[in-house]
Amino acid sequence: MKPVTDSKDLVKGAMILTLAALVTKILSAIYRVPFQNIVGDIGFYIYQQVYPFYGIVMVLSTYGFPVVISKLYTEQQARGNSGRADRMLAISLLFLGLVGLLLFSIFYFGSDWIAEKIGDSELSLLFKVVSVPFLIFPITSVYRGYFQGKGNMVPTAVSQVSEQLIRVATILILSALFIQQGYSLYFAGAGAVFGSVTGGLISVAVLSYFYLKNRTVNPFRHYKAKTLFADAAWVVKALVVQGFAISISGMLLILFQLADSLNMYTALLETGLAGDEAKSAKGIFDRGQPLIQLGTVVATSMSLSLVPAISGEKSRNRTDVILQKIRLALQTSLLFGAGAAAGLYSIIVPANIMLFENADGSNVLGALSLMILLGSVILTITSILQGLNKTIFPAFVILAGFGLKYGLNLIFIPREGAMGAAYATLLAMLIILVVLVARLRVELGKPVLSLRFMAKILFSSAVMSIFLYFYLQITDFLYRYVEPDRLAAIIQALSAVAFGAIVYLIVLIKTKALNEEELLTLPFGSRLVQLFLNKTGGSRNDK
Repeated sequence: MKPVTDSKDLVKGAMILTLAALVTKILSAIYRVPFQNIVGDIGFYIYQQVYPFYGIVMVLSTYGFPVVISKLYTEQQARGNSGRADRMLAISLLFLGLVGLLLFSIFYFGSDWIAEKIGDSELSLLFKVVSVPFLIFPITSVYRGYFQGKGNMVPTAVSQVSEQLIRVATILILSALFIQQGYSLYFAGAGAVFGSVTGGLISVAVLSYFYLKNRTVNPFRHYKAKTLFADAAWVVKALVVQGFAISISGMLLILFQLADSLNMYTALLETGLAGDEAKSAKGIFDRGQPLIQLGTVVATSMSLSLVPAISGEKSRNRTDVILQKIRLALQTSLLFGAGAAAGLYSIIVPANIMLFENADGSNVLGALSLMILLGSVILTITSILQGLNKTIFPAFVILAGFGLKYGLNLIFIPREGAMGAAYATLLAMLIILVVLVARLRVELGKPVLSLRFMAKILFSSAVMSIFLYFYLQITDFLYRYVEPDRLAAIIQALSAVAFGAIVYLIVLIKTKALNEEELLTLPFGSRLVQLFLNKTGGSRNDK
């Protein structure tokens, strides 16, 4: 199979990967709700303390290293250096294997020390389990890079979805089984983390199947030690610089979760909470993670297709088209991010009861819902900068943001408790956003969105929030007539989502925030145009 050169094939491949990533993101967000219902807030705390470390493995093996490997493989094949392309695969496997072995050793043999450092020695077993995926990710990374370099995106997509399905099934089945059998919450947490192992093994099996099925020649046949050593330097440099930069840029939410895993529990203890109270508070705080992931899924899926789209136009020097794509991407992320953040903030109490059985921590979750807006725009700008070949800068900013979040936790949590962690998150993300916006402005030489457009989005969000406030007041009678309260909350929350979205959309259209072309990019866009623009005579967006 030759490397892909046809633009239609490139677009098709990007769409396949985007769809797979979208499915895995949704699965990753949704499973946390039934899992929390099974293990409770303390059980959720236990799992979330270790999850960010697995999340890092996922990003490395899905976005970071496969992208770099596929790029290097395609470049060498295009130059007719098939031998060098094959050696690059072997070097990548060897180097990543050493990295994986090192990380496995740190987490397996250092599990007691790590658990002690984050304040909960009983987490040691979970760190031993989460060390195993570090041995698996080199194989999946090289396989995915190889197939993507060949232009075949199907194996990567199937492996990602299969991995997530098996992982989620393992988490829910083992946690429910262990709780039913009377095992401790920590043992149930270890069973849940074991899903990362079963998912990883399934991914390797799927990729191996595709490799054996489609193999024409052995890509690992150029194994002479002399030539491998000669090519090692440039391959390792590309993997370290580009691979880690791309990975870190995609770790925004994971790194913020990691900061909370490292110091939130111990900081909560400083507020005077007992051990189980602090664990429960952290578990309630972690309820926000699936809500944020679902809220940012539009921006996440869009960002995955932005990089190749902008890179392609940049290679053709089509500046006007690049600006058009960037403007549409930012408009979409701001539109959905603001709407989702304001909507969730407004209905957080019934949403909390609907998903997690009670309203505990609703004020904290309400504050965290604002992350959806900040995160959506940050993810979009990061992807835009990557598409403009500015990979290092956003990675550096996000890594610095992680350090800032860690430090702000130590300042705010002892004073404000779990709400302090929310403040630290929002402040750190706001600073990241300001820096990235400033850099994008420098790169483009002019602003992309007008202040009038942003004002219209914020006005529409405010109108929706006011509507939802009164809607919840009116429908609170449901709790008197519908039992249990969770069913009443389900009716109230879901109806509020539907009516709130309609109000938001109507205000957007009436204020002419979106023109006909931009409306058509939305779900059911053609129907919206028929319903509204034909009556108003069309609208033009402020540029």
